[in-house]
Order: sequence, then structure tokens, then C-alpha cells
Amino acid sequence: MALTKLKGNLERILDKNLADLVRGIRNNKENEVKYIAQCIEEIKAELKQENIAVKANAVAKLSYLQMIGYDISWAGFNIIEVMSSNKFTFKRIGYLAASQSFHQDTEVLMLTTNMIRKDLSSQNQYDAGVTLSGLACFINQDLARDLANDLMTLLSSTKPYIRKKAVLLMYKVFLSFPDALRPAFPRLKEKLEDPDPGVQSAAVNVICELARKNPKNYLSLAPIFFKLMTSSTNNWMLIKIIKLFGALTPLEPRLGKKLIEPLTNLIHSTSAMSLLYECINTVIAVLISISTGMPSHSASIQLCVQKLRILIEDSDQNLKYLGLLAMSKILKTHPKSVQAHKDLILLCLDDKDESIRLRALDLLYGMVSKKNLMEIVKKLMVHMDRAEGTQYRDELLSKIIEICSQDNYHFITSFEWYISVLVDLSRMEGLRQGHVVASQLMDVTIRVPAIRPFSVEQMALLLETSSGFAVRGITGQVAFSSMCEVLYAAAWICGEFASHLKEPEAVLECVLKSKVTVLPGHIQAVFIHNLMKLYAHILRKASTTEEKERARQTLSVLQERLTPFMQSADLEVQERASTAVHVLKVISKLQDAGEADVVNELMQLFQGELNPVAPKAQRKVPLPDGLDLDAWINEPEPESDDEPKADKGSLDIFYKTSTSMSDFRDGYQGESVYEETEHMQSEDVRQSAARQQVRREALRVEQANNPHYLKASSQARRSPSASSQLLSPASEEIPVMSINLSVPLQVSTSKKLSDKYLELERSKEASSDSKKHRSKRDKKKKKKKDSSDEEETVQIVAPQVISTMELPEGARLSDSEDDGRPQTDPHRALNIDLDTPSYPKEKPVMRASLEPAMSTPPTKIKKSKSKNGIEGSKEEKARRKKTKQEKEEKVASSKGVNLNDDLDFWLSASNGNESKEKKVVTKTEMTVEETATSDPKKPVKNKKEKKEKKEKKSKKEKREKKDTQDRDEQNNHLSENTTTRSKMIHSMNFNVVDSANARLCRGQHEQDGVELPHQLAGQSRVEIPLAFAVMDSTMVHQLRGVLTYMTQGENGSVSEKLDFKLQIPCSVFLASDPMSNDQFAEILASQELPGKAKILCEGIPLTQALDRASRELNMRLVEMDSSGTSASLYSRHLSDHHLCILMKSQADGRLSIYGKSSHPSLASSVIEELRQMFA
Repeated sequence: MALTKLKGNLERILDKNLADLVRGIRNNKENEVKYIAQCIEEIKAELKQENIAVKANAVAKLSYLQMIGYDISWAGFNIIEVMSSNKFTFKRIGYLAASQSFHQDTEVLMLTTNMIRKDLSSQNQYDAGVTLSGLACFINQDLARDLANDLMTLLSSTKPYIRKKAVLLMYKVFLSFPDALRPAFPRLKEKLEDPDPGVQSAAVNVICELARKNPKNYLSLAPIFFKLMTSSTNNWMLIKIIKLFGALTPLEPRLGKKLIEPLTNLIHSTSAMSLLYECINTVIAVLISISTGMPSHSASIQLCVQKLRILIEDSDQNLKYLGLLAMSKILKTHPKSVQAHKDLILLCLDDKDESIRLRALDLLYGMVSKKNLMEIVKKLMVHMDRAEGTQYRDELLSKIIEICSQDNYHFITSFEWYISVLVDLSRMEGLRQGHVVASQLMDVTIRVPAIRPFSVEQMALLLETSSGFAVRGITGQVAFSSMCEVLYAAAWICGEFASHLKEPEAVLECVLKSKVTVLPGHIQAVFIHNLMKLYAHILRKASTTEEKERARQTLSVLQERLTPFMQSADLEVQERASTAVHVLKVISKLQDAGEADVVNELMQLFQGELNPVAPKAQRKVPLPDGLDLDAWINEPEPESDDEPKADKGSLDIFYKTSTSMSDFRDGYQGESVYEETEHMQSEDVRQSAARQQVRREALRVEQANNPHYLKASSQARRSPSASSQLLSPASEEIPVMSINLSVPLQVSTSKKLSDKYLELERSKEASSDSKKHRSKRDKKKKKKKDSSDEEETVQIVAPQVISTMELPEGARLSDSEDDGRPQTDPHRALNIDLDTPSYPKEKPVMRASLEPAMSTPPTKIKKSKSKNGIEGSKEEKARRKKTKQEKEEKVASSKGVNLNDDLDFWLSASNGNESKEKKVVTKTEMTVEETATSDPKKPVKNKKEKKEKKEKKSKKEKREKKDTQDRDEQNNHLSENTTTRSKMIHSMNFNVVDSANARLCRGQHEQDGVELPHQLAGQSRVEIPLAFAVMDSTMVHQLRGVLTYMTQGENGSVSEKLDFKLQIPCSVFLASDPMSNDQFAEILASQELPGKAKILCEGIPLTQALDRASRELNMRLVEMDSSGTSASLYSRHLSDHHLCILMKSQADGRLSIYGKSSHPSLASSVIEELRQMFA
């Protein structure tokens, strides 16, 4: 035994440890792979030994090798063996290696379940801690399911170290095994109030991560988080809580009113910039959610903007970026507050950080108006001239177009100015967004008919100066810049709207003389197609004999010039050219035959008005049956090694090889000078290559010996640019040649084409200001006249923009799209309603509905003492109140619910502003029925009797429920069904928990509810009107309430209660006013219906839906189509809000319901009622 131990110690001394391995790798840089391979062989030999210390040393070295990229999955069994060691130092090595090399699909993990369970229950907290840390890295679904109970037990450990790690590990358990969330949530909730701050912070982190994707399930925890936010000093935990509140506030607007004050205090007091940023973000979300119910929040907005200005002015680039990011969020809801800081935003455009400049551009997008649009675009264009970097300049161009085209060109008052801006952008150098400019030119010309003459004129000028887009490459060949895409739009606009051209012959000649063959294929195709449109217009315009003769000459020229395109390598160009040439031949034959109707037949090819196409029209086109877009049209031929590789002659199917490609590429008209020059230069190079080399050598020697010649530095001589300068021939030896340019050379000035419109706008503003000053001086004499002149100056009528867009039949722009969350997202399975138990719960016996407010006036209930002592003395009231409190505490403790944590009770602490309230009167109908409920004091009966009694009770409840539903459909009022024994009921008290927008109207001395001065005996019934004050009648209100009462029996009075939920729908405030089809269409055409909602219902026909909506929601049928598949309904809210509903039967049997309203929340509230009605 001693010898074995001694042998093991010697082996440990002789083996390499981790430090030796690292040192050896550093010393063997040249043969690192060979050295590591040798070390791996040694490690494999060490793993075969029985000594656990040697194995642990080998696993430690494997962990290092895994860090530098070597695979150690082959050592999984050995790692598990080291993990099972009883010694902590070895166990830690094993779990470290497992956390690095194991993953969810590792096969050996199935062997670790019992070992991990044993380590979790260890008395040594560090053994359990290292197990928890390692398990978080490789836990899978099987381990999470098997170890969930053990981990939940550790949540109640007496050691904070274990509780903290267990809480953090539960998040990984929930992701792998979502079914563990519901049973573990109560214990996780308890950890939020753990006495240890580390455990508390861990619980906050876990719940915040869970609520980040599914916030609505954690709304009930708002009171606890609010308490932590107002009491904690841990900034990182505060950041997590505040971010969570930012996600919860849109779900519960009442929460925002409680948050606004503590968040404002934190903004004033904190010095941590990260916490300040999160507070501002959450305040923005709060103000957005409560903007309708809290009008006086300008002070909070100004505070946020001032703090953000401090961040933007900070020298730290990260803080500046965050400030701009938060400012863009405020801009969406409070643009005027941000527009006051326009100077600061414009300064950010000159920042050296490109990301900050892009954020400043995003802010400018939302700061434009009709008055400052031209000024902002001018500054951006000036900034673009100075800016460096092609990518940033392209982003500037895209942002200018986005700013001008937003909201269907809402801010543009002069489309001539906008066309000029686009033309100026197309002429800027170094840009790669030609397709964007071309798309805008076409879109504006199509959608604004009034601008077509000016647009056609500018596009004709672009075609005349098309050579300005041409550049010569290194080889001397002619090419075009990426901005040549503008020529695509220019040719299409000139052809489509050729009727606005003053000289179509000149435009056609410009197109023919340009270097068309150098352009991309799709632009060549458009040129060819629109040449035919121009010729058709010329032919139709020709009336005299001279004009007809010129048209015949144009026909022959077109046939000659379009013939080379029939051999183009581009299939589209080839097809268009072939079609055009054959059409021209047919026209020529008809003209020779004396046909007079040739012009009309040719014009029919290009007739019809074009509408813009919707952005998602192509994806909404239904796929025809039997069409497989992924299938091969023709099966591909099998590849063979014997076949020669394709060479330049592989395109012979498109053009003849005998054709000179250089001649075809460089053009066919007006290019003779270029061709001759290139030919002469190439011949000169071939004949005098040796003579030029001798001349260059002589020039180099002369420059080197000339003391007056400025020589480059040695570093510059080694650069290619310097050598190329030395090799260049002498200036006097360069031949001077005349170049025949179609466009004269002009020195471009900094003044843009669009500047004259900006100057015109400024002159208008100056004249308007002068008229204002003059109207002030002559206020008494010319008040009316000057005011009218001022209005005429300010009001600018913009041209009409066509808003109709082409869509496939049956498709809609508002069709729902995917939410963007991938199907494999584990958070999808964690969308669990934690307030609902996992087992089916018995439905409440109470049903509630409401009568319209105008049906019954509010009735004030008078309280009086009866002779039989129903009210009782003060002692009886005190005893009854004490009994009620004890019963509530007993029920709460039995359910495990803390009343202070109840969200509704917590939010009802402040009722908020009670102005502009509307009263809703409800009738409460009480029915007391005699049942065979056993007395709790009597002995328990046997199981058989209980079972029979339960069956009878369930049958009776179903029958009572059906009767109650039938009675509710006939009588539209609140009904509450209570079951008790045949005893007298008295001392009833009706109370609800008031919300921010709805409350029960109580008397002056009724703080705990409304006392009902009625007695109910068995089988008796009474109706009691109650009044509710509703502040916002455009939304559904859910109120929780309780009805307490006393039952008089043989043994005295017993206090009982009935909990219920009361829903106040917004449909009770709707009135079915008459509406004609024209009035209904006028309302829909107006842009005053911001509220939109949509649902899809199954299993309900259109006629039944119309009947129920008309009867139960006070809606009136306006129109129904002849096929009976769609219908329109209208209703008017009592606050004069319009509500329009469209019901449409789908082909699959479903019913789609669309709603629009003049109030943002009215449509969604009514659509939600329809969904519940048809569910």
C-alpha cells in the first residue's frame, strides 16, 4: 500500500502540469502543432492511470487545449470521472472542463444525473456552488426535468451563496423545461424579498429576463418591484427594474401615474449616466402610455430633453450616441420639444463618428415641416459636398429622399423644387444610389400629374447631358458610373409622357447618339422600348408633308441603329430589339401600302394610365396551383470532365463571333474620333515600344542630374505613383489632339438647380413678414385687407398626389405580417399566464352586463333604520366589521395571497383626475335560491352521498346557468346569482375597487361601499340601480368587487361575501345614428380615423354577426354588397367619435372584421368586444 502511494506521488512529480504545458507551447512556436500532438498522447496515457490526481491534471491540460481550439470531446468519460471526485479541487477542474466542452447534445450527459443530484445535496456549499455554476453551461431538457425539484429545494437553502446560484440557474431550467416555470414561480417571487441583497438581485435579474419577451405575465409583480425601486441603492438592479417597468407600462396605463414621480426624482438625484438613461427611456414610455389621461406632463418632457442635451454635449461618444437615441424616441410623440434643439442636432452632423452622424440624420427626419423642409435639405446637400466616405454620402442621399417622401410627400409644397433636388443629387460624384434617385423620379412623376411637364423637361436635359455619367477606365474603355441608373428613369419618363415634350425629335436623337451599348442591360432595354414610344408620338404628331417625310427618315434610322442590339449578350435587350425592329418593318410596309390607320394601331401598344404598385404587392400574389418555383424547367445536363471549359466563345448563342466586340461596346454613332484615336495610339505603341523605352530612360537620367528639378524622397520613389511620374513622357512630347465633344466644357458652380426655389421661398417669407409689420402699423385702417393678403401668402396649395396603389385581387395593405420572432425561440414556450392555475378552475356563478347610461337615471339610495333592528346598534356594526376583516384575512391566508400585492388594490390607491366623468347606471338583480348546501357544523357524510350530491349540484348549476343566460338576453342588466340556505339575508354592502378611469358613485359617508337597505328571503328578487362614474368611455373597464351580507339563522347572524368581476364595455356609450352611404364614404375618405383594429372570427355567418352587432352593440347597418359577402356598419360615440366597422366573409369561411374610429382606442375596444361576443 505504501509503495503504491509512493509510486503515485512520483508519477505526479514527473508528469507535466498545466504550467509546463503552457511554457512548452510558448517555447515551441515553430513546431507548435507537433508539440501539442505529443502532449495529447501523453495526456491520453495519463487518463488511463488509476490515480485521480493524475487524471485531474490531465483534464486541466485538456481544458487549456480546448481554449486554444482543440477538440476534447473524446475525453467525455474521463471528465465525468474527475467531476465525481470527492475532493473539491479535482471536482472544480472536472466541472470547468465540462462547462467548456459539454453541450446540450452531448451523449454522456445522461450519465451525470445522479452524480449532479448528489453534488447538489452536498453539505459543503462550495461543492454545490461549483455544481450549479457548471450545470448552467450544459443543462439540457432531460437534466432540467429530472433536477427541477432538487433546484427548487435549494431556493429555500439557509445559505445565501446557494440560494443566489440556484435562483440564477432557474432561468436556464425554464428555457430548457418551460413546465417548471409555473410551480417554481411562487418561490422565485419570494426571493424578491429575500434578506440577502445578492439573492434579491439574482431574482430581479431572472424575472426581468423572463419578462423581457413576455411582460404581460409579470404585471402582478409591479407592487414588489415598485417597492424595490424606491428602497434599493443598487444601481444595476435599479436599471433592470426600470427597464422592466418600461415594458409593463404600455400594458397598464395606471402604472405610469405611480412611476412618474419616483422616476423624476431619480433623474434629478442620480449621477450615474447609465441609470439616468434608463430612467429617461422609461419616462418616455410612461408618458406615451398615459398621454390621454395625463395632460400636464410637459414638465417631465422638458426635464428629459434637458438631461439628454447634457448627454449629447458630453465629450464621451457613447453618451452622445445614447442621448441622440433617446431623443429620437421623444421625437415620435413630442416633436416640438425636440425641434427647439435643432441647432444641436445639426452640429452632430459634423461629428467625426459616423454612427453619431447617422443618428442625427434620423432625428432630422422627424423634425421637418412644410416651412423648414427646403432649409434642412439644403443644409444636408451642402454637408454632402463636404462629407467624406462613399457609404456615408449614400446614407445622406437616402435620408434626404426619406425626409422628402415621408407621409406621401406631405411636407413638399413645390414639386418642381423636389425634381430639381433629385437632378442635383444625380449629378453629384462619388455616389452609388442611382437606383434610389431613379425610383423617386419615376414615383413623383407618376403620382403627381401636375409636375409631369416640368419633370419631362428636366429628364430631356439629363438625356442630352448623359455623357456626363461616362468615365474612362484604366484601359481607356468607356464606362458609366453607378448614377447612370438615373438615365433609366429619364428615358422611361420621356417615353411614357412624350406628349409633354416640346421637341421629341431632339430627345430621340440624343438617345441615339449616346453610348447606349456601354450602359447596363436593363437600361439598354428601357432605352429601346421608349424609343418606340417616342417614334409613335412623332408619327402621331406629323401632319404636314415635311413632318411625315422626317418621320420616314427617323424610321429608317431607327431600323439601322436598333439592328446591332439584336446580337446583344443580354437576353432582355435582344428580345426588345428584335420586337422593335420587326414592328418597325411592319409599319414601313403599311406606310408603303398607304395604310392611314398605322398611327392609331401603333399608339394602342402604349395606351393606358399606370398606377404605382404597392410595396408588398408581389409577395401577395397567390401562387397558382401546380406551380413549383423551385423545380427545374429543363433538367440540367450532367457535367463531364471530358468537356472543355467554357471560354469567351461560349456566348456565341447571343451574338456572332465575327462581330467586333470593341466596336459594338464603344458605340455606333458619333464615336469615330474616339475609335480613330484609340486605333492610332495602339498602333503607335506596338511600333515604337523600344523607342519610347529609350526616351523614358533618357528623361530619368536628365531629371536625376538636373539640380533645379525637385526630386521625390526615397520613400516616394519606391511608391508606384512616384515611379509612374518618372516614367511619364515629357510634356512637349505629348501629342495635342482635338476632341469632338457633344457637350461643351463648362466650369460647374456651387449653385444648385434647386437653389432658386429656396431663394424664392425666402423672398416669400420676407414679403410675408413685411406685410405683417405693415398690418401692425395700419391696423385700424386696413385690418381686414391685410389679414386676407397674409392668409393668401401663407396658405400654399400643394399639387394632388395619387395615393391609389396596385394590389392583387383580394389583398390588403393592412394584412398582418409575422411578428419576426423565430419559431425556435425558447421564450415562445415561456408565454405562460402565471395568474391562472394549471388545473381547470370552477367558473364563477356571476355574470355581468350593463344597460345604456340613458335608460335609467341615477337613483340615490336612502338609508333608514328599520324597526326590526336590521341596521343594529353601533356595537353590532363594529362586530360585523371586525368579522368581515377576519374573514378576508382568513381567505387571503388560505389562498396564499397578500392583499398588499394585489395589483388592482395597489393601483386604486390614487384615483387620479376625476374631471370629465360620465355616469353609468347599472341595475343589480339579486336572486336567492334555496339549495341543499350542508351546514359546515354538521358531521361529514359518507363518500357515496357526497358524490350523488355533487352530481345533482352540477346538473342544477348548469340548468340555472342556462336560465340565467336566457334571462340576461331578454333583460340587459347586471345579475348576480348567489346560492345560500333558505335564511334571511340583510345588511348587504356593495363595493368595487375603483380604477383610474372608473369608480362607483358612493354617498358622502360611504367609504367602504354602498349599503343596500333590503332584505331577501328564499326565492325572492330585487333590482337596485347603481351609478358609476367613467372618465374614459372609449375603453373597456374591468372592476373587481365584493358583496358582503349577513345571513340570519337559528344560531344568530353570520357574515359572508361574494367576490365578482364587473365589466363596463364601451359599447354602452354608442348610439345607432342614421347614416347615408355618401356620408359614410366621406368619413372613410377623410384622414380623421387614426384608430384601427382587425380580428378574424371562425364559425359565425355574416348575417348572424350583423344581427348581434346591431342588437347588442347599438350599431346601424349602412351598406351591404349585392353578393352578401361584406357589410358596413356605423355607430356614433356619445363624445361625437365616429366608429366604422367592415365585416367581410372570407373564402375559407372565416369572418374578418375591420374597425376604424376617430379616437385611437375606441376601435380596438369595440373589436375586442366583438371578439368576445363571437368566441
